[in-house]
Amino acid sequence: MIDLYSETTPNGQKIHIMLEETGLDYQTIWVDIDRGEQFDPAFLKISPNNKIPAIVDHDGPGGNEISVFESGAILLYLAERIDTLQWLFWQIGGFGPMLGQAHHFNAYAPRRPDGPVVLPYAQKRNTHEAARLYGVLDRRLAEGEYVAAGEYTIADMAIFPWCRLHERQGQNLDDFPNVKRWFAQIAARPAVAKDMDALEDVVGEFAEKSWSASFGDQQ
Repeated sequence: MIDLYSETTPNGQKIHIMLEETGLDYQTIWVDIDRGEQFDPAFLKISPNNKIPAIVDHDGPGGNEISVFESGAILLYLAERIDTLQWLFWQIGGFGPMLGQAHHFNAYAPRRPDGPVVLPYAQKRNTHEAARLYGVLDRRLAEGEYVAAGEYTIADMAIFPWCRLHERQGQNLDDFPNVKRWFAQIAARPAVAKDMDALEDVVGEFAEKSWSASFGDQQ
């Protein structure tokens, strides 16, 4: 049995998809990051970086319990093959962080509870970088059905959740036809579609406490 500590974020959804695809026995333990549950001492023992996702495998190597944090490390732990590393780490090192910046300046900063912040330069810079990265992905997908290895892999699982938020990143999938084709194909997979509604990342209004937990002093 695997305990998955997660939230409704792209990084969390990567692991939901992987666990569903592999058919491993798991249960989800939701971590309310708006309420600061990621700072609970018990969770910090599992994820010392106070971030989700994290897992506890109660039947790890040698039958011993093991905890793993960082989404890329979890995917590698769960995967049987790692020949898609270059695209997995492209997502972890570029696609995720830069699109996360686009999210912040386009969707979150304007909802800052103690005064909205709109920074046109930051919005433009990160939206343009998001477009560049989508272009990289689109050219890659022009070469094949999936991102890596000629088959569905953890690279697809890691990249897909970030593409769900393309509108928030200022992107139109019509501009990237290969990404659009691939996105629809991945979204239709039963293991992906199963939790799509539960894992939808909706931007709401922030209170001072939830803003502090996510972006401010508390984090």
